[in-house]
Amino acid sequence: MIDFKKEILAIKKQKNAVILAHYYQIPEIQDLADYVGDSLGLSQQAAETDADLIVFAGVHFMAETAKILNPAKKVVLPDLKAGCSLADSCQPNDFKAFLAKYTDYTVISYINCSAAIKCMSDIICTSGNALQIVNSLPADEKIIFAPDKNLGAYINKMSGRDMILWDGVCEVHNILKKEKIIELKITNPDAKLIAHPECDAAILELADFIGSTTALLAYTRKNEAKRFIVATETGILHQMKKESPDKEFIIVPADETCSCNDCAFMKMNTMEKLYLALKNEKPEITLPQDVIDQAKKPIIRMLDISKALGLI
Repeated sequence: MIDFKKEILAIKKQKNAVILAHYYQIPEIQDLADYVGDSLGLSQQAAETDADLIVFAGVHFMAETAKILNPAKKVVLPDLKAGCSLADSCQPNDFKAFLAKYTDYTVISYINCSAAIKCMSDIICTSGNALQIVNSLPADEKIIFAPDKNLGAYINKMSGRDMILWDGVCEVHNILKKEKIIELKITNPDAKLIAHPECDAAILELADFIGSTTALLAYTRKNEAKRFIVATETGILHQMKKESPDKEFIIVPADETCSCNDCAFMKMNTMEKLYLALKNEKPEITLPQDVIDQAKKPIIRMLDISKALGLI
């Protein structure tokens, strides 16, 4: 029996590699990673290291983003089939045809999209900075927001804008039902409801706090409440429990059987696959140079706006 943790740590040192893990990965991978966070934060961390090899324990679009920001480094993904329902809901040919109807619009795309969609975008945003990015533009600027319609609708509400929204959703967040959350709130009246903005508007209306994965984690750490109802993917509970062991976290179940609200794509990465990816340096994420160059532009614009606004 291979001791995957021991082998991974040894090979990582030998190859000058860095392991990045998203908050939705299994606890064993999160605990082994050099950095745990959201997709953009992880890619930025990778860019600041002297690692030669980046092992990205996440999903495909995240590894692509890491490659875009770190073109000289080799990027591998433990399972190449680890995709994303939200990214898949916005196919390049369909999006290109959609944009042809709105030629004078500024295109803001949520970072949870493919490199091809980033190439067709003017600005990239995250769930944490989307509102500030939108508000940084003139009030009369015509905007298309893609691919998450729930996040886009939330930003429309908060900003007073009327952005055109691409009809895409994250299945993990969109599957959550208002009725179940109301039931949880009734049976747990002392618990704060926290929700990711990829959730449906009916759920966001009930939330005590709405924020990105990183913001949700920070809220549970800083808030005086001892119990939280969590409307997002199950994986974040591991970090919440580590940072606040004296608090209780109730995940909103995915269905009536009370099954965990797991992202099947995120959970495709295992310790064995992580070990093999590190050992064999594959499957590797490769992108044509012109795609890297084009996709990087809207990401850099987001970073420039964020710096100007004092967000980073």
